Amino acid sequence: MTATDTLDITVTHHQLAAIAEEMGAALIRTSYSPNIKERQDLSCAVFDRAGRMVAQAAHIPVHLGAMPLAVQAAREAAADDKWRPGDVVILNDPYLGGTHLPDVTMVSPVFTAASRDRRSRTLIGFVASRAHQADIGGMSPGSMPLARELFQEGLIIPPIKWVRAGRVQEDILALILRNVRTPDERRGDLFAQRAAHRVGERRYVALAEASGPEVLGQRQDALLDYGEQLCRATLRRIPAGTYSAEDVLDDDGVGDEPVPIRVTIVARDGELRVDFTGSADEVSGSVNAVRAVTVSAVSYVVRCLVGADDAAAAAPLPLNAGTMHPVTVITPEGSVVSARWPHAVSAGNVETAQRIVDVVLAALAPALPDVIPASSYGTMNNAIIGGYDPERQRSFTYYETIGGGHGGAPQGPGLSGAQAHMTNTLNTPAEALEYAYPLRVQAYRLREESGGAGRHRGGDGLVREVALDVPATITLLSERRQRGAPGLAGGAPGKPGVNAVRRPDGSSERLPGKCERHLAAGDLLVVETPGGGGWGTPPASGEEPASSG
Repeated sequence: MTATDTLDITVTHHQLAAIAEEMGAALIRTSYSPNIKERQDLSCAVFDRAGRMVAQAAHIPVHLGAMPLAVQAAREAAADDKWRPGDVVILNDPYLGGTHLPDVTMVSPVFTAASRDRRSRTLIGFVASRAHQADIGGMSPGSMPLARELFQEGLIIPPIKWVRAGRVQEDILALILRNVRTPDERRGDLFAQRAAHRVGERRYVALAEASGPEVLGQRQDALLDYGEQLCRATLRRIPAGTYSAEDVLDDDGVGDEPVPIRVTIVARDGELRVDFTGSADEVSGSVNAVRAVTVSAVSYVVRCLVGADDAAAAAPLPLNAGTMHPVTVITPEGSVVSARWPHAVSAGNVETAQRIVDVVLAALAPALPDVIPASSYGTMNNAIIGGYDPERQRSFTYYETIGGGHGGAPQGPGLSGAQAHMTNTLNTPAEALEYAYPLRVQAYRLREESGGAGRHRGGDGLVREVALDVPATITLLSERRQRGAPGLAGGAPGKPGVNAVRRPDGSSERLPGKCERHLAAGDLLVVETPGGGGWGTPPASGEEPASSG
């Protein structure tokens, strides 16, 4: 590849990625809910005319890795109806390219005029967004209940045209809003997604018209090829061999038995075969992951291996469909990593995805001992509070994922109090939370000494305490409550997390990792998140250890 070729690919990559980033900025600015506006629980990406992802924003890994399957489902659903300018397909079905029901995906075709006659247009690609709607119906506020089947988790939206040729289908919108607890907020967030698509469409059209659709298509093909070549070059550094690992989820939220996840990775000549045969069968609770989520987790690990500062890379890795061409993912149908309809899956997206990353990294650790860190805190610590706000005279749903400790690594100690792996959201600032909800943040601090000991310590978790001013229902979906994040290379595990409720009379109750409770006004929800595992044998007595980041 010549310097000119590399420059052309790099420029095209950044032009396309900028479209996705600007879409995300527009969605954040125009959204209604704190979950999108403050926490930025959303993702945007750009696809070519064949439905291949050519660029994405630096958003949520679990969203983006699964989004290509959603675009494929949207294209198949629209095939008989034909795409027209101004169309928007909406969907959230996890078994048709979604992740879990609160994550609502939209897909729009992008056309450019072939001439001044606006009736003559050429399809140049698609833009897509995925945003976590704080409620989409179901049996409990927040739509992430301790469910046994998908129907209990919320409204299921198959790929359908919500907007046709620029005209909103009001009957579809009415159906959605009638099935959620916070319809005004949902309406605002749905239209914010649509507005983000209009921004993306304009930028994509301008890019195509500047070079011509055919030239842009050629550059996108070259970009995909480059992503594949760079990925293969990185994977060739993994010594040929077979590598295995196993880890467990605490439970499925219904029973108390651990749920094992096993992986066997075969590395050979720049390719990986990632096989989850031997993992648990699909379970009664909601920790089941659909195949799209499992593929997304593997895609994230591959992306981590190909660092943006990779010495072999003449330009940063383009995050596109080409990077997964050298990777084969095997997910036995009917397993916890490839569940079948209509199993519940709300925790599979947020919790099982994290454990899949942990187990794939653990399998690769012997092959890449100077690269792979110890396990992170291994959970998104999902906390949902929903009820009725009498002051504002409306229902509310607050959703938060809470960070923890990263694993210590060969390069240094783990980061403390931060999101890791499949989530990339911010927190809800205390001021924004208290402004929007009848809740008060009583404490938000590091959980000192919760990281595992080691030559490089694991990062510390967090403590977040939220007081309720009104009666409400809480739902917790969390992991690493029974056992801590494993250390690596002789490092100690981090401390497990703790969930509890403290009451005004001074009494307290320790809560399971996955539970639903009805709390009274004045009750205090306490979430103490796990620390990361330590890396390397802890220093001898008197020797100064490396501190957490």
